[in-house]
This record gives sequence, structure tokens and C-alpha cells, in this order.
Amino acid sequence: MAGSSTVGRRVGKIIAWILAVIVILIAALVIFILTFDWNRARPYIDDKVTQAIGRPFAINGDLKVGWRHPVGETGWRAWVPWPRFSAANITIGNPDWTKQPQFATLDEIDFQVKVLPLLAHDIVIPSINLVNPSVDLERVLDGRNNWTFKLASSSGPSEWKLDLHDIAFAKGNIALSDQQKKVDLQMAIDTLGQPIPIGEAMKQQEEASRKSSAEAIGRSGASKLTAQANAQAASEAAAASAAAASGASATDINASGVTPATGASGALVAGGASEGASVATSVSGAAAGSEANASTAAKREIPPYAIGWTIKGTYNKTPVSGSGKVGGVLALQDADRPFPVQADVKAGDLHVGLVGTITDPAHLAAVDLRLWLQGNSMARLYSLTGVTLPDTPPYATEGRLVGQFKSTGNVFKYENFTGRVGGSDLNGSLTYTAREPRPLLQGELVSHLLQFSDLAPVIGADSNASKAKRGDATAQPSSKVLPVEEFRTDRWKAIDADVKFTGRRIVKNADLPITDLYAHVVMQDGVLSLEPLKFGVAGGSLASDIHLDGSTTPLKGRFATSARHLKLKQLFPNFKTMQNALGEINGDAALTATGNSPAALAATSNGEVKALVTDGTVSRLIMEAAGLNVANVVYEKLFGNRDVKINCAAADFVATNGVLDSRVFALDTDDAVINIDGNVNLRDETMDLGVHPHTKGFRVFSLRSPLYVKGTFKDPHVGVNAAALALRGGAAVGLGLINPFAALIPLLAPSNNKPLPCAQLLAQVRQAPTAPPPGVKQQPKAAISLDGAPVNKSSAGAASPAAAPASNRKPTTMSPASAAEYKGS
Repeated sequence: MAGSSTVGRRVGKIIAWILAVIVILIAALVIFILTFDWNRARPYIDDKVTQAIGRPFAINGDLKVGWRHPVGETGWRAWVPWPRFSAANITIGNPDWTKQPQFATLDEIDFQVKVLPLLAHDIVIPSINLVNPSVDLERVLDGRNNWTFKLASSSGPSEWKLDLHDIAFAKGNIALSDQQKKVDLQMAIDTLGQPIPIGEAMKQQEEASRKSSAEAIGRSGASKLTAQANAQAASEAAAASAAAASGASATDINASGVTPATGASGALVAGGASEGASVATSVSGAAAGSEANASTAAKREIPPYAIGWTIKGTYNKTPVSGSGKVGGVLALQDADRPFPVQADVKAGDLHVGLVGTITDPAHLAAVDLRLWLQGNSMARLYSLTGVTLPDTPPYATEGRLVGQFKSTGNVFKYENFTGRVGGSDLNGSLTYTAREPRPLLQGELVSHLLQFSDLAPVIGADSNASKAKRGDATAQPSSKVLPVEEFRTDRWKAIDADVKFTGRRIVKNADLPITDLYAHVVMQDGVLSLEPLKFGVAGGSLASDIHLDGSTTPLKGRFATSARHLKLKQLFPNFKTMQNALGEINGDAALTATGNSPAALAATSNGEVKALVTDGTVSRLIMEAAGLNVANVVYEKLFGNRDVKINCAAADFVATNGVLDSRVFALDTDDAVINIDGNVNLRDETMDLGVHPHTKGFRVFSLRSPLYVKGTFKDPHVGVNAAALALRGGAAVGLGLINPFAALIPLLAPSNNKPLPCAQLLAQVRQAPTAPPPGVKQQPKAAISLDGAPVNKSSAGAASPAAAPASNRKPTTMSPASAAEYKGS
């Protein structure tokens, strides 16, 4: 008993001593922590951090350690204090090649660490508070940047694990100077007063962007765009609802593989009627209601916006300014959770608004955004995006942008967007694929109501005021009709394209017989092709295959055009005398040229242009007026307007260095034969044509003087050959002095019953036109021999075209179907 009692007392003493030692150590530690000047540890900490990150690191202010009562802990854990660390005036240095001496500065940092998890080698930090952080990012032309750190290598994995719950800061600044991307920006960031859900941000951005649309395209255009967008959103929402009702999963609905929270149901894309979290839950829940889907929905719930930012600077020498919001910093750590972004940015005249999410922002896995764009010309997107687009009137669009970042090439889709370009609507989808050696732009675009005037900027045919607004300094000379603005061929090699455009209905002037448009635009390695460019014209079609090789200077062009079934009466809708005309015009042209503008191409064109009319009728009044048969014209005006049959009409022009000479240009009817000769000069945009009527049948009081068409394309003149008319008038006066009745002799038109040899004429015109290679002059060939026909012999020699030698000519032939159709006309 005595022995056991002694052992018990010894054990008690040992325990008491151990407890006393622990208390003393804790007290000593507390006293040490409370009394120790931690600034003495700054050199040691600075050195260790400098070695770890490979950059100069310094704590220039006070380094403090204190104890704080734990927040949120209950029970006995609430009695265990947490150490609180703070450091002031921290700097991280830059490499010696940078402009700025410091990579980052921080006025102060403070944080607390949970004590008990340290026993398990877990560093748990509830929150880190940053005061006025500032970061300067730089990259130079050779690719060196200051945001890549050379961290010290570790011999093995660390036993310690960091668990950071939150990062808070009050105001911060980020500067970016990137010589490679020509970026110089300054960004100010700050925490929002309260979190903002994505649905609310969507409504705010939609309202702001539609106000910007009204500034770009006018209130009327913006109102129409809103109606288009609402109709598109309703269609998408209906399609998504039908898919959900059929039991499709969220993954099935969102085949693109991007975050379904902002696009699968269509609700968020349609205008932010629902917040992102509820959209994500509803879409995922529509799959089957399983726990797995519920778990996925929880992971993909979109967090609210927590940080706001403003930006100012330049991008590619273009002024940039804007503002926006993003999610909290710690939301970046969850790769499976969509990270919310919002931006409203102006770059020059371009205005961009977006709301949506980024998946795995650290590695840019995917984006899903609602995107609004407004600007003065789509061509100006090139300097910001590298995408080559044509010049256009002011525009505004809105739609959904989804993208995936892949090792094989990033893919972005502007899906089901709708927009206004000038006074026209524009709808469709475009896909941009990053690939080597050039990216590819694909898509299909549709305009349900296309203003023909909105196509003018594409070829530089708009007014000088319009050019100035879209940023082009090339003024169109007042005396010129053909556009002199040069094509931007330097941009054609930046991207390949395969885009189809349909203009279902064209709004134009009443005297322009164009109804619709289809174009298939293909761009490959600097060669732009339109295969075809097809217009609905006068009840028929005018189709062209155009190839512009922009890889050389000057540009080389090849043009093949076919006109089929153009109705005579529809070609001249404002001429009453043509409204009873029957018959169709069919024709073909083959031309080549060199030059960097439409005017330059026309001025160097070589090739042939052919057209014919058969089995038609035309107003007799026109034929009598062409022959200057005054009495018959008066008669037709007083007693009716009868029609005469067109036996044949043919035109065969040769183009030589921009000058169109008529080899055959004649019309044969039951009443007359009209022959036209002369040329049309595309170099100086002038015309010099003579119209020679040959009457069939006897005419009284006929002046029978040649007509002329002269002047410029801008100011043409049509009149009577004054010399021939004066000669005939002088003869009438002279004979009148001898015998008054003899004065009528010069005014009598005897019959010329010799018609055109239509069979030979049409056979010649039906031969497919040819053209030499670009830059090669058209070679002459044998004159056309048409016995009895008043052909233009003056142009049948040196000015007459010929097929280029087989060694340097690309053959131009009709397809069998076209030839049969042509002959059948």
C-alpha cells in the first residue's frame, strides 16, 4: 500500500511538472510573440522569398504578429487564439530589362492562421486582406515577359497543404504594356458594394447596349433590331423547352460542350429573365432528376459578380476605355465552376458589350457569352480581331458567342446572331477556327430585307461622307462613277473564308430591276472568289464568277458573267413604251484585268461581251422615233401604239485595255434595222456611239439622220448628228428654192427591205466569249463577214478581239445546259 501510494505521488508530480512546463512554454511563447520585434526577421524572410521566386522581395514596413479571438468557432475551439500576421509596404522587383522597377507593390497584407490544423500540416487561412495592390505587366517584342517566374526547384512534394478561403482587397491597379500585341492599358479594380447575380447584370448590359445600338444605327434601326432579337430569343427558348420536355440532358442540349448555364435553356441568352444559378439548375434537372445531375448543377451554379473594374489605354494604337465586373478571386480555383464576366468596352468607334461565363479561367477551357457589337464599319474590326470583313454602313448586332480552347485550334461561334447593317437586317451564324497557316471563317448569313445602297461600301461606291464616317480617306472624284477606293488586299492573306450570303428581298430605286442576291464568298491564301455572285434581275438572273488574286501587285482579276432570261419590259420599268415589249435578253461576258480598285480593273479589262434577243416585240413608236420618222411618230401618238416584232438583236463587244468596241451591235424588226457603232471607254468613263437607222417601208417626212450617244457615264448626252441633219435640211431648202414640192425629196425615206442575216449573227454571238490572262492585251482576229448586214466594219480589224493563244489562255466555254438554254432563247 505504501509503495503504490509513493508511485502515485511520483506520477502526479511528473504530470504536474509536465503541465507546468507546457504552461511555462506557452507563456514564454506568448511573451516572446508579444514582445519580440519581428522586424528583425525581415531580412531572413526577404532572403527566403527572394530565393523561392527568383525576384527581389522586400518587406519595407513593419512586420507584426499578434493574437486574435477566432471568428465563427464554437465550444472549446473558441478558446484557442489564432495568430495574425501583417506586413506593410511590400515590393516585388522586376527583371533588369523592364521599364518599371517593381513588378508589384502592396501597401499592406494581413491574415490569420488556424492553430489546430497546423498539427496535421494544414495551413488554413480564412481570409487574406490586401491593401492597394498594384501590378505592372510587361512584354517586349522578343517575347520576354515579367509575369513568368523562375521558381526554385523542390526535392519532393511538400508535406504542408494550403487552404485559402477568401481574398479581400480595397482598390487595386493593373498596368499592361505588351509590345507584341501593341497593348498599353491601365486597369483599376475594386470590390463591389454587394454581390450582383448574373441575371441582373444581363438586364443592365442589355439596356446599355441597346442604347448604344440606337446611337450607331438610329432609333428606328435599334427598335427593329430589338424586335429581331426578341423573335430570335423566343424561337431559341421554344426549341430548348421542346428539347427539355423530350428528356434531353443538359449535355445533349448544349452540344458545343460549353457551360450550359448561360445558353442551354435560352432564358439567359434571351435577355436575363432568369439568374444563372436557376438556369443551370433547371437545365441540369431536366435530364433525369438524378443525384449525379443535381451534383453537376451544384458545381456549375454561377457565382455572383464580386469585383468591378475600369480600363483605359490603347490597343493597336486604337483608344480603348470601358468597365465591367467579374466573379470573386477564389472562384477562379474551381475549374468546373463557370466564372462570371461582364464588360462594356469602347475601342475607337467599336462598342462591345458582353455578359456570360468562362470555364476554367486559369486555362481558358471555354467561353459562353451574350455579345453585342456596334460600329461604323465591320472592316474596322480587323485591327482589333484580325478578322477580315468588308466595309459596311454603321451596324449593330447581338447574339451568343461560344468558344472552346483546344490544342488543335481554338473555335469560336457567333451563333444565331441578329443585326442591322445600315437599313438592312442581318442574321446567321459565323464560326472562327484558329488553324495554321491561317484561321478560317465560315458561316451562312441571310438578309430578309436588304437595302441595295448598303452594298455600296463593299466596293467603295458609297458617298464621300459615308467613306469618312467609316474611316476611309479615299475621296471619290466628282466626275467618276466607277469606285476608285482600293481593295485592302494586304488583309486577304490574314484569314481564309467560306461564307454564303443571301439577300431574299432587295429594296432599291424603282428603275433598278434587281430583286434578290446570293453570293458564295471564298477566300484562300489571298485569293478572293465569288462563286457565284448572283442577282435576280428583270425576271431572270445575272450570275458572275469572280476571282481576284490579291497575292500579287497589282491585283489580277478574272470575270465570267452570264445573263439569262432578262425580260425586256422589266429591264425598263419606268418606260411606258416598253411595258408591252416581249422577249428576253441572254448574254455572256469573259473579262480579265489588273488593278487594285473597281475603276482600275475596268480601265485594264480585256475580253468579250456578247448578248442577244430573239422572238420579241417592241413598241413601234420607239422604232419610228429612232428613225426620226416624224409623221409616223405623230400618227402613233395620236392613234395608238402598235408593237413590231423583233427578228433578232445582237451585241458583240471586244474589250481591249478598257475600251469596249462594238463588232456587232444591231437590231432587226419588221419596220427597221438599227445599227450602232462606236466604243465605250472604261478608262476615262466616256461613250462615243453612233445609232444608224435603216427604214423598212416607205416613210414620208423622215429626217433619217444618225443619232449619237456621247459624254461621260456621269453626264451622258443623246442627240441627233447635227452635220447630217444640217446637210439634209440644206438640201431640202435648196430644192425648195427650185420647186417647193422638190423640198420633200430629202425627207422621203425609201424602203430598205434587206434584213440582218439573223442566223449568222446569232451563231456568232452564241459562241462563248473568251478572255486572255490578266494583264495580256486582247489579240485581233478575222473580221466578221455578214453579207448584207450593216455591221461595224471599222471595229472588225485591229479593235476586234480574238481568242488568246492556246498556250496562255484559260478557255472559257458554256456548259451544255447553258448552251442549250442560250440557243433555246
